[in-house]
Amino acid sequence: MSNPYFSNSAVFGGKADKDVQRTNAQMDPRFAATTSAQYGATDAASLDSMYNSPAATTADTGRMTYDDVIMKTGGMLAVLVLSGAATWIVAPQLFFVGAIVGLVLGLVNAFKKEPSPVLITLYSIAQGVFLGGISKFYEAAYNGIVFQAVLGTVSVFVVTLFLYRSGKVRVTPKFTRFLLIGMVGYLLFSILNLILVWTGVLDGWGMRGGGLGLIIGLFAVGLAAMSLIVDFDSVAVGVRNGVPAKYAWAAAFGIMVTLVWLYLELLRLLAILRGD
Repeated sequence: MSNPYFSNSAVFGGKADKDVQRTNAQMDPRFAATTSAQYGATDAASLDSMYNSPAATTADTGRMTYDDVIMKTGGMLAVLVLSGAATWIVAPQLFFVGAIVGLVLGLVNAFKKEPSPVLITLYSIAQGVFLGGISKFYEAAYNGIVFQAVLGTVSVFVVTLFLYRSGKVRVTPKFTRFLLIGMVGYLLFSILNLILVWTGVLDGWGMRGGGLGLIIGLFAVGLAAMSLIVDFDSVAVGVRNGVPAKYAWAAAFGIMVTLVWLYLELLRLLAILRGD
């Protein structure tokens, strides 16, 4: 999986676990009928009553829907943009604080068993502070680069969503394995490059400058795009499994993590392209 929350959460796995199925059975009589063999529906009269009852909607059963995920993701993006705009105008130098707080809250949210709307919202605020501040510095160095990065992020999101919905790209074990290997390799490369720059062995962008930097940047953007596709698939699995509506917050958080990464990679790639 692309995000720790998706990979660590049973509800976004390939099959709904027994607790999720049992909860769905309690909420929706028709679902209960399909699981009667597992949980002991009693007699023909009970089954007949279940089938004759009105069909329960996702709102009635409290299950996650695509609309839930879209609304939560849109809300988190709005919070991020507002906090980012405020930081850009008032105190862009606070980007480092936002980066640290965002990292801590990201890890906390990623490994929580139950999603926390408050912590996820605070994560969006912290990431807004980070992105707002660092974007201001990039914009000062390269006029118009922020608009280009935002446009690129939206474009990649739309294209990947289209490819996933059309079925042209499928999340297979081979696809996921390649993504995992690529992300681990990219992480190790980034850590090594950062150490070499900090210790003065390399200057500027380090190994991310010049032609190699462009190749690495494009590779990173490709990994982020693949990560988005896996995120979409995880959400689809969650909806198909009928997970509780509260997990829409977790799904939105997972997508936000990938979008922030994608934006930063595009910002860095554009800076390399426009640098001297």
